[in-house]
Amino acid sequence: MWSTDSHWFEVALLMGLTAIGGVLLGHFEAHKPKWRRVLKILLANLLFVGVSVAFGRIWFWALLGVLALAVLYVHLIWLPKNGVNGWTGEPRERYLELVGPRRSRT
Repeated sequence: MWSTDSHWFEVALLMGLTAIGGVLLGHFEAHKPKWRRVLKILLANLLFVGVSVAFGRIWFWALLGVLALAVLYVHLIWLPKNGVNGWTGEPRERYLELVGPRRSRT
């Protein structure tokens, strides 16, 4: 009955990780409009499943691993190095200064 050889398994895995990530780290995205957050999820699913279809499941897992390493790097190294707690996103002003929209410097 349960099979992991379908691309729906990959979608389910990605959506499960998105749900867990949203609960634990969603406050990092709170400043973005909801439509952008939904679009990001849809595009990520399209990208990951597209990679699996085009290149094989091993590349899906490789891409997922690279993404996990990037998330760990940002939250454990880059944010603390720049004065922001990688778990809570505090101080909020400093975090928004780092990731906020770029303003022209004239």
